[in-house]
Amino acid sequence: MSVRDLAALAEQALLLSVAVSIPVVALAALASLLVSVLQAVTQVTDATLAYLPRLLVVAFALVVAGPWMGAQVVEFAARAFSGGS
Repeated sequence: MSVRDLAALAEQALLLSVAVSIPVVALAALASLLVSVLQAVTQVTDATLAYLPRLLVVAFALVVAGPWMGAQVVEFAARAFSGGS
């Protein structure tokens, strides 16, 4: 395997890691935004209040998107170890 092939494989791996993390990160950001707005409206400034909704949203996102994420990583690994790109 040439250096060019390895560079292409590394680029694909980085793009895949971004692609599979976007749904979870986006939902966590949305949950944080909603909790922040709720805290601003109600003037509740408890710092620990923001963690539980975000934890639940991230857990839910991983349960829902986990099979897809795993399938994408397995497909990439199979492609990488078989030598195809």
